[in-house]
Amino acid sequence: MAASAPTPRPSLPRTRALDSSLALLREGYAFIPNRCRALGSDLFATRLMLSPVTCMTGAEAAARFYDGHRFTRRHALPAMSFALIQDQGSVMVMDGQAHLCRKAMFLGLVGIPALERLAAITVRHWRAAAERWTRADRVVLLDEAHRVLTAAICAWVGLPLEPQEVAARAAEFAAMIDGTGAIGPRNWRGHLYRARTERWARAMIREIRAGRREVPEGAARAIAEHRERDGRPLDEAVAAVELINVLRPTVANARYVVFAALALHGAPELRPTLTDADARRRFALELRRFYPFIPFIGGRVLEPFGLQGHDFRTGDWVLMDLYGTNRDPRLWREPERFDPDRFGTAPPGAFALVSHGGGTAAEGHRCPGEGISQILLETLAGELASLAYRVPEQDLTLDLAHIPARPRSGFVIRDVRVG
Repeated sequence: MAASAPTPRPSLPRTRALDSSLALLREGYAFIPNRCRALGSDLFATRLMLSPVTCMTGAEAAARFYDGHRFTRRHALPAMSFALIQDQGSVMVMDGQAHLCRKAMFLGLVGIPALERLAAITVRHWRAAAERWTRADRVVLLDEAHRVLTAAICAWVGLPLEPQEVAARAAEFAAMIDGTGAIGPRNWRGHLYRARTERWARAMIREIRAGRREVPEGAARAIAEHRERDGRPLDEAVAAVELINVLRPTVANARYVVFAALALHGAPELRPTLTDADARRRFALELRRFYPFIPFIGGRVLEPFGLQGHDFRTGDWVLMDLYGTNRDPRLWREPERFDPDRFGTAPPGAFALVSHGGGTAAEGHRCPGEGISQILLETLAGELASLAYRVPEQDLTLDLAHIPARPRSGFVIRDVRVG
């Protein structure tokens, strides 16, 4: 008979429920913060899907979680969600030197010149779309942002899409993104659409490797030609997964574009400030702190350690609270208030702003695409602020039980004017 998973130490606060899976589905992003407040602890034990798990929040917990050798991401999320977020063979589930080698490839793609080129490409696609919006009766900003970012990132990696391809490919990415935090039909739809994208990505890798598709230097070519530490190229399926891992997270920034519209709708006085580059930087950082994006991340303990009187043992399942850490009053003044000015000249702490992970990307599991998100948000915040439009009555509620969160309406705008 298999040994049961080790139980947490008695000193660790526990939820009263025998299993908290339904509570997690009901509360979403607020699940871990709610219980940490109620229990007066940064750590608590519960069960999810009948398995014991320790949930934790705050900068101290993030520093341990993102210590490069203490955790692995393998077997730390439900398979149906993980396959939409990263899938097998991706850099996320690698550890040690193999992880650093693969991560170095991604970091080599996101230097400042490359990011500036992505920003320029995105502006071109955004402005072309905005011209079309002026002739539309209504525009659902979330849908349009998916299309703009899909066209831009595919062009940037070296695989530009024909105009008639953009909507279909954007729908695939949008379904993957929307299905990650769901069970049932929304998740199944994400898998159906991901299968289509994977077939396309594998075909692109094959064509590049066979010399049938000429691509410039960039992500698609780098992934197709990448060699692992042992000198072997990536398996075709893994290369396709890593190509998608550049494209899909970039398209996911469409939600941040909508959050930017929400922020400007609630505080229109910020619009004229966004002509200034530093104001756009601060605004983008506050978007990433304030709005719900990734609620938490899972890990399995590789190396035992202690935290706040609790001993973590090899194999323990842990969920690190990202949403709650970004709103921790010990780290942020008036955390429930949207305030770009909180980001002055000093950069945010490596374990305080954790929307893209903690620590450093070069040495740990912080997302290598953070720079992409930041420059896109800075760029599109300025574009959005310069766009004139009317916001009709609609449901702009952010449902924290819906992961990833979005306004129910998708943020509808009318009477768009450019210039």
